[in-house]
Amino acid sequence: MRCGTIEVPVDWSKPQGPRTSVFVARYRGADPAKRIGVLMTNPGGPGSPGADSAMYADRDFSPYLLKRFDVISFDPRGIGRSEGVHCDEAIAAKIPHRPRDAAEFERLRALNGKLAKSCLRQAGPLADHMDTESVARDMDAIRAAAGERRISFMGISYGTSIGERYARLFPQRLRALALDSAVDPAGPSAERYLTDGSVAVDDLFERLVAVCEKDTSCVLKGRKLISVTEELFARADTGTLREPGPNGPTRRKVGADRLVAFLYSALSRYSPAQVTEQLSALHSGRGDVYLDDSGPELAWRLVLCRDNDFRIRDYNAYRAIRKRVAKAAPHVRYNSQALDMVLGCQGWTPPKRPSERAKGALPPVLVVNALHDVATPLAGARRMANAFPGASLLTVDTVGHGMYGLKEPKRAIDAHLSSRRN
Repeated sequence: MRCGTIEVPVDWSKPQGPRTSVFVARYRGADPAKRIGVLMTNPGGPGSPGADSAMYADRDFSPYLLKRFDVISFDPRGIGRSEGVHCDEAIAAKIPHRPRDAAEFERLRALNGKLAKSCLRQAGPLADHMDTESVARDMDAIRAAAGERRISFMGISYGTSIGERYARLFPQRLRALALDSAVDPAGPSAERYLTDGSVAVDDLFERLVAVCEKDTSCVLKGRKLISVTEELFARADTGTLREPGPNGPTRRKVGADRLVAFLYSALSRYSPAQVTEQLSALHSGRGDVYLDDSGPELAWRLVLCRDNDFRIRDYNAYRAIRKRVAKAAPHVRYNSQALDMVLGCQGWTPPKRPSERAKGALPPVLVVNALHDVATPLAGARRMANAFPGASLLTVDTVGHGMYGLKEPKRAIDAHLSSRRN
């Protein structure tokens, strides 16, 4: 195992300008005689460190792959052990969570703008250059420093966006590309992003209903599950839903937005028995249920708001989007994580247009996605596969995010990465 840092331009359009450091880790392949080359990887995020993928490669990757590749990963610019970006957390704490009127929407937008300026004030121009295209260019600098003519890449979740951008910029430097739990590469609008995510959660709720018709471990069955959830929302809307306790309802209210966040969290973990038990506890007021307020992580904003144009014209447009999304996802109303991201980007400077796709032949691309993934819905994975001529899309009939941990997807990804020869 080797670790170190590489210096890269803060702004790649000004290569002689200020520089920032990126932390890199390299895991040496186990069998030099079978070595294919370097596999670069990113485990997701955005705003999460990535170097641990190489530092703990024997935990995250199959022995088959580790015999054939050196694994290199890195903490993206501004994140983790790379030179960090800091913003004014006091401003973030004042931002309205779910704007209820035009005044709150404008306050949210204004405070988001102040937060973005605080990042620039505290971290300098790096805060303005944490977009995925810059990260992809950093990755190519790592390739060059490693002395590799071409690399293979495996990205999970947000890491698929890094892989897509790298392929757009440096197709001739890729020998194999595997994208697990893929994001939408097409720069979706706020409405499409929120709709895709919300429909994915609603579909998972309907799957839960179907499973609980047959599963004796489900406390609530079939139509009862739907009617109980509808009643919970009705009580949340009128301010009469309370957190459950061991001896009955507590004094703390559960509003509709907290109920939506609970459904997102519970369904994404997907244990039919546990979800229905907790919904039953909410309904009766007696039991133990973990409820928390969602909210956009600061690191998400620094990346997502540089990549996606999620601007919404005004509060009336926001309300109209919310109504259309609720119609598309009637059981759960919306995807709380997706709305966190959309609202978190209001007031940030809109992103610049990505660079045009460079000329050069790409190797075949493999995209893998669960049929039921509330973080990276199947619709986005289909668009990712369609972005690459001749790409293969492997769908897995399961609930979850990040398929490489499962036997068959792991086998398919390993075969794809190892069969593409220099």
